[in-house]
Amino acid sequence: MPFRAAVGLALVGLAVAPASGIEIAPTRVLVVGPMAAGGRTLLQGDPVQERIVAGAWRPPHEGETVEMDGGGQRTWRELEAGKDGLFQSRALAPGYACAAAQLAAPRVMLLEAAGHSMVYVNGTPHAGDPYEHGYVRLPVALTAGRNALLFSCGRGRLRVRLVDPPAPVLLDTGDLTLPDLIRGRTERLMGAVVVVNASTEPREGLVLAAGAPKSGLTRTRLPWMPPLSVRKVGFALRVSPPRGGGQALLALSLLDPRGRTLHAAQGALRVREPRQTWKRTFVSGIDGSVQYYAVNPACPPPGAPAGRPALVLSLHGASVEAIGNADAYAPKTWAHIVCPTNRRPYGFDWEDWGRADAMEVLEEARRTLRTDPARTYLTGHSMGGHGVWHIAATYPDRFAAIGPSAAWISFQSYAGGARLPHDDRSAAIFRRAGASSNTLALAPNYRWHGVYILHGGADDNVPVTEARAMAALLATNHHDWQYHEQPGAGHWWESSDEPGAECMDWPPMFDMFARHALPPDAAVRDVRFVTVNPGVSARCHWATVEEQQRPLQPSTIDLRRDPHRRRFTGTTTNVALLAIDAAGLPEPATVSFEIDGQELGPARTPAHGGVIRLRRAAGAWSIAGDPDPFRKGPRRSGPFKLAFDHRVLLVWGTVGSPEEAAWAEARARLDAETLWYRGNASVEAIPDTAFRPERERDRGVVLYGNADTNRAWSALLGQSPVQVRRGEVRVGGRVWKGSDLACLFLRPRPGSDVACVAAVAGSGPVGMRLTDRLPYLVPGVAVPDCLVVGPEILSRGDAGVRTVGLFGADWSVEGGEFAGAGQTR
Repeated sequence: MPFRAAVGLALVGLAVAPASGIEIAPTRVLVVGPMAAGGRTLLQGDPVQERIVAGAWRPPHEGETVEMDGGGQRTWRELEAGKDGLFQSRALAPGYACAAAQLAAPRVMLLEAAGHSMVYVNGTPHAGDPYEHGYVRLPVALTAGRNALLFSCGRGRLRVRLVDPPAPVLLDTGDLTLPDLIRGRTERLMGAVVVVNASTEPREGLVLAAGAPKSGLTRTRLPWMPPLSVRKVGFALRVSPPRGGGQALLALSLLDPRGRTLHAAQGALRVREPRQTWKRTFVSGIDGSVQYYAVNPACPPPGAPAGRPALVLSLHGASVEAIGNADAYAPKTWAHIVCPTNRRPYGFDWEDWGRADAMEVLEEARRTLRTDPARTYLTGHSMGGHGVWHIAATYPDRFAAIGPSAAWISFQSYAGGARLPHDDRSAAIFRRAGASSNTLALAPNYRWHGVYILHGGADDNVPVTEARAMAALLATNHHDWQYHEQPGAGHWWESSDEPGAECMDWPPMFDMFARHALPPDAAVRDVRFVTVNPGVSARCHWATVEEQQRPLQPSTIDLRRDPHRRRFTGTTTNVALLAIDAAGLPEPATVSFEIDGQELGPARTPAHGGVIRLRRAAGAWSIAGDPDPFRKGPRRSGPFKLAFDHRVLLVWGTVGSPEEAAWAEARARLDAETLWYRGNASVEAIPDTAFRPERERDRGVVLYGNADTNRAWSALLGQSPVQVRRGEVRVGGRVWKGSDLACLFLRPRPGSDVACVAAVAGSGPVGMRLTDRLPYLVPGVAVPDCLVVGPEILSRGDAGVRTVGLFGADWSVEGGEFAGAGQTR
């Protein structure tokens, strides 16, 4: 059961609500640590978490000890806040802090905390604010008497405050997403604001009214809000730039279904001149949220010939806002500089949803700015430099040239690779689940780009050895690259008084960009391309890998196009279905092939798009028809994280025991909070009683619970070879018994050709709680198609893995690859 502050336990730092009930700010906490570093892995040892999962955790006494895995102890010690209210200790790097609050009666309060990755409030998990952004204010339910708040911290700092909400349902303007107004333009705009349901009842029928002085008022109907929840919601704007002043005030009002005002707030829209940097918002196809990107617009000189400008996509570093990134450049006469957000200043390290954000912004900016598609370039600094290496290798035919600056290569080389199981087969599957992050495995794709590597010779943040390693790699097989190491320069450097930061806005790099252009597909004779997951990246010019023989292993194609003979020749590895676009070839409408030494054709080119497909089975190629949309491919594949695409819907189970139902609701809310914090997302979470499987069939769905506790399970996962029920987990023909098993897996959503359904499941309360600290939304954490673990992962690491696997191309267990250290019971 969720832990509670038991009567008689001595909790230091007990903060008592004042008579007015406005604020509770603990001045003392108990801390324990440091614990073992978490890292980017699912297999995290944690003795405190082990007791929480078992239902045996209770708030500690000072001097109480924690037995560490592998021997040794840690002791809970009292820690006093500084004068600024900040708790600081090496024990919190990483470690735990336990605070307490005394209330005379139950109430909902807003928890304002920063520096933690997660918090349990009376046993209920909530997302944290590890980067100390300061805008995380979460509604939490407190009881009469003592309340326990257990913070998991990683950076040695913590700030805690509880305040009364100003209204039961309110607007929080601490995390607004707003566009800039550009003088002289009137456009349809979008914004987003956080709505907080600080009550224990759901809310529906709410309306958000938005407007500015002398502008029209817009009304946006808001989605259903679960109890004790936050959601960042989008709204439409009709605002014209004012004639004077540098900003336009924005009035926001939250209305009930009868039109009565529940809460009001204000924001401000910047007014920018057309040649200044500016922010533009758009609705993301990933989750329906409102995102922004920044533009440093091209400024051609007077009298310059008209033409489509180039586009330089620039990726920001860690902790940097996209608009700040745009401001670091001097305007170019020939190119727009476009800066996506990575969904947040830290976001996803330009992987996962950060990578998706970059590609969404690229297409949005190409369309709205009407740029020349042949002159598209990619650059970035620090974490953004890593994004350059990663995204350029993933989508090699999108950029004519790339310029990574102060770039790290991969999580494995710089940012902390995952700890893998000792069992070789299990470790291999985890590696394949994270294969899309393996920059070096995709390095042959850099052959498509001009490359300019830039790094400070005395960089104390990202070692210059990262740049030197990539230069050495390119020297072995690349013909068009340059390397500049600025002597004595650190991570951020600028030696000129000219506009633009030189570590990003380096003139020789931009000169190199200007000399490169992407060829049209029809001009490309040779395609050499490698992908590890067609669900992430499948196409290069006129060739597409539509299915792999072994999922998440490198697939390569080396093909030559002879337009005069209407013939394609070449070799492949790990390709089961290959699509060739023969559009643009001269008549007659037939083509022939020699693939892997086998002659095929002539084959008639289809009328729709000119795409011919070849399938390899039993070692032989044949002409194939349209692909089976059920099978793994570019439209849908694993691993687990890809289930959170397609405007994902989180559905918690309600038909279990009160303990199981409470866990499911809290777990869905935790994921929604985490995606908002880390990804500026707007994710819908609903109970299974509100889910209608016949509606919106192409939305991704995540189910919380199991077959006995979630009503939606039978409709979405009833035919799945993986089944989780009370007391057991089945994967194909294998069965594990017990109520302490956690299971993550994904499957194709029935009735959809693109969406998946995933399960965050447990075979009982212990197994359900075990999922709470499986950090599958953290970038760099590899999660396979299917994972079954027991609580031993918290004390003995991979000894707790029952099975880990990848489904086959047909989504079967038999056609896939599974391994595990645990045994069937």
